[in-house]
Amino acid sequence: MTNGQTTRVGGIARSPLRFGEDPLLWAAWLYYEDGMTQGDIAAQMGVSRATVNAYLADARARGIVSIEIDPDRFRALSIAQSLQDHFNLSDCLVIPSEGPGIPLINRLGAAGAQLLARTAQSGDTIAITWGRTVLALADSVRSGGLQDLRVVQATGGTTAKIPWTPEACATTLADALGARCIPISAPAIVSSPDMRALLLREPVIAEQMGVLAEANRIILGISSLRPESTIHSSGFFDAVDAQDYANAAVGSIAGRLISATGEVVDGPLEARTIGIDLNSLGKIPCRIGVAGGMDKVQAILAALRGRLVNVMVTDADTARAILASEGYDIGAPKRAGKPAAALPERVRVKKFLNRSQDAVTETIAGAVLAHEGLLAPIEGAPRALRAVTGPRPGKVGLVIGGGSGHEPGFFGYVGAGLADAVAIGNVFAAPPPDPILAATLAADGGAGVLHIFGNFSGDVMNFEMAAEMAAARGIQVRSVITTDDIASAPVETRAARRGVAGNVLIFKIAGAACDRMLPLERCAELAERATRRCFTMGIALEPGTSLETRRPSFRIGPDDMEIGVGVHGERGIASDRLVGADEATDLIVDRILSEMAPIEGDRVALLVNSLGSTPLMELYIINRRLRQRLRARGVVSHRTLIGHYYTSLDMAGMSITAMLLDDDLASLLDHPCHSPAWHQV
Repeated sequence: MTNGQTTRVGGIARSPLRFGEDPLLWAAWLYYEDGMTQGDIAAQMGVSRATVNAYLADARARGIVSIEIDPDRFRALSIAQSLQDHFNLSDCLVIPSEGPGIPLINRLGAAGAQLLARTAQSGDTIAITWGRTVLALADSVRSGGLQDLRVVQATGGTTAKIPWTPEACATTLADALGARCIPISAPAIVSSPDMRALLLREPVIAEQMGVLAEANRIILGISSLRPESTIHSSGFFDAVDAQDYANAAVGSIAGRLISATGEVVDGPLEARTIGIDLNSLGKIPCRIGVAGGMDKVQAILAALRGRLVNVMVTDADTARAILASEGYDIGAPKRAGKPAAALPERVRVKKFLNRSQDAVTETIAGAVLAHEGLLAPIEGAPRALRAVTGPRPGKVGLVIGGGSGHEPGFFGYVGAGLADAVAIGNVFAAPPPDPILAATLAADGGAGVLHIFGNFSGDVMNFEMAAEMAAARGIQVRSVITTDDIASAPVETRAARRGVAGNVLIFKIAGAACDRMLPLERCAELAERATRRCFTMGIALEPGTSLETRRPSFRIGPDDMEIGVGVHGERGIASDRLVGADEATDLIVDRILSEMAPIEGDRVALLVNSLGSTPLMELYIINRRLRQRLRARGVVSHRTLIGHYYTSLDMAGMSITAMLLDDDLASLLDHPCHSPAWHQV
């Protein structure tokens, strides 16, 4: 089915997936949004006109409809419809991103199981991949009395170190459906192309691959390439370097690495993989993708662009981010007789710049002149700075870094009791390995060097390369990746989250540990503990502006705000109506307290941070509400920072960071420091 068309199974009408099993919502949509008559609706739904009339009356009585469909329900349906239309999907099911204490993976699995129950038929051959979400789907399936079903692995086997192997997913689904299970009796990855060819000629494996070729449905997990992702944990990169794919691949599906356009990325794994290939995958009539989470946006988008899935199950925040990546705006609910007003847009923003391409260089030059007693350039590395105090013999060096546009981050945290050196990239871009290496050499006091940086693919790759280069020179390096942005990935995949304003507090903890002459392993352990206990979320009222174009990076309606924004100009995970300071603060505090789960008497460090254009007046109002909420919970604010600490150019917005302290972290937080952005005695 396409768009709003109805599926009929055995003469019985079924609603499009996005309406679930809710006939009231389906009828309300057709009547109020599509403008169909009650007679036409009755024909499409396969019920009487009197029944349609009763549905519409009940929808009004229950508050689903009040002149128009309830905005929250409308938004979810609009996103599903937009995904379906934009990517020409057969169908789409979008679930809420938040649930009643149930992890997103489990709720996606249950939604996928619902979809399978609605669409599977006797005689189907269902191929299935593997992964956390796919196993959750298989666990949620309940037998529907179908007959003559076959469930076949879409790939060979993977490492048994994980519970969501291809074998586990296939057998669990087959048991639930009462189906015959067909394994692929070979590894998913073999040692060489010749070995693959040899195994595929084995009669048993050839027979199993023949069944796979007969699949008329396939259930597909979609993996990012994050270090904790399914493709990594399944052992695919054990024998090859993931860097071989760093510039071309954005994710994987059925064990195949895919580009941003959904095409196969050739490399050392492709000719050694036993399982369905992308060409064969595209020929299966029903290709069900089940995946969600902000860390998977680019991978899911690639699968959609490449038509590798034609039925999609995801969550609202992920779906919205996918559409935003395509430049697709989700409009407000339609109102009869009232044409939508055009959103006001800043056409060109005035800035004190010379040439945009010189902005970073001139910023660094101005910072060095302003803080001559604290910062000094590193000779031969124009994008690297060091603390004037220099490395102390026997002290662990601390190197931080990232893209420009976050000022006073990152150079603002170089100085006594904080970082020893910093590497600086272009605006919102990772610094290259060379300045990171230069900073590492400048910070080395003979006791090793600690690298701390945010969880962005470019930063991870370049800092890893610099660490290898430093190791070749005899310098021991430990790395800590910050992951404090709670909006960017669900709690069960915390390692996929972005590192944002929480960096400031983590730099402070690590800098104090290094300043106290603690050994490298201990400094790294304390920094990792600080990262695990750090939670950040932001809200924007206006987007930031590109230095090159002087135009906003995305659009926010005049009466809207963007929740869960990133610090690289990314739009948020959701838009909502503009609310007052207290309600906006509560949105963030509710999320932070839910994850942090503090008890009465716990201590926290707080950062109320401007994302660029929000003045101190508003930040103090937000802090007032933040402290009220914590006081009501019995949580003590040990130290509070308020101001411009970690910005996103000129974005109008704020973020709140809370770090749950223990005695060690509180002591390190109180340690003296002196840098351009943080002076504490």
